[in-house]
Amino acid sequence: MIHRERLTAAIDGDFVVFLIGMRINQPWKVHKWWPVAAAMPRMISELRSQPQLGFLHAETWFSKTIIMVQYWRSVDQLMAYATSKHAAHLPAWKAFNQSIGIDGSVGIWHETFAVAAGAYESVYVNMPVFGLGRAGKLEPATGRKQSAVDRLGRGK
Repeated sequence: MIHRERLTAAIDGDFVVFLIGMRINQPWKVHKWWPVAAAMPRMISELRSQPQLGFLHAETWFSKTIIMVQYWRSVDQLMAYATSKHAAHLPAWKAFNQSIGIDGSVGIWHETFAVAAGAYESVYVNMPVFGLGRAGKLEPATGRKQSAVDRLGRGK
């Protein structure tokens, strides 16, 4: 459903934005990149089925470089999942290192941003519920939330 009004996202407390992706450097080596690409949906399914792990939401874009933006409740919960011997991440990481390592066929990357409460802003116009708006909640971007400066609390 498209929301035609100006909306902004609100989320209680601190949270984490985790960008993760892969780059297909040698597209003809499907046997290299396909297992890497297939690992993430399994992890997301696992995370969605266990909300106590702190995962809030993810959005994905596909091209030569696959990019996923994830929202987490805390850095501690993200790191706990990444290092858990009972979760899908470690076996996928081990498989990547054994099959690909540094052979150049598939690139992987991630960036982690710890966001303090209120130290973010967003706006959505003519959009379905998306991104941080899905991880948190949507509110009208009016009054003291009309501009980016105001949403960041830097207005006069």
